[in-house]
Amino acid sequence: MHSLWPKVEAFHPQLWRAVCGYELNHAMREELLQDVLLAIWESLPRLREPDMLLPFLLRIAHNLGASHVRSSTRMPTPVPFDEKVHDVPDRAAGGGAACARAQWLFEALATLPLNLRQVVMLQLEGFDYQEIADMLGITAENVGVRLHRARERLKALSQKEKTR
Repeated sequence: MHSLWPKVEAFHPQLWRAVCGYELNHAMREELLQDVLLAIWESLPRLREPDMLLPFLLRIAHNLGASHVRSSTRMPTPVPFDEKVHDVPDRAAGGGAACARAQWLFEALATLPLNLRQVVMLQLEGFDYQEIADMLGITAENVGVRLHRARERLKALSQKEKTR
């Protein structure tokens, strides 16, 4: 076993949230997470900077998630959101209103196009524009543009919810 594997296991919640951003079907999420963990296992020997483990892991997770979405869009199968089947991203975030907001955000993120969803998910994990840019292979300015567009869409969704 690779010496960094215990640290990889400690980042399981972040990897799970990344996978949840790409797949709503619980069984497919599990499969995607297994693919991500296998890719990480195979890639760990190539990690040159152990201090950069989390960005390394999330880059793998987001790349595989994006590939998963691209391949599934060829034959899309819509899955309705059912809280009995789908997990809320972070149940420890608190109860009541905080949990409802987290659930709403999770559902809203699932409606965003892949390029917008990726930058928002990485920013929610605490990465700055340059780190996100490095992970996704785009410029920091493009990260800003995508985040702005994603926020605008999320605001529009929020306004629709308020008028209901």
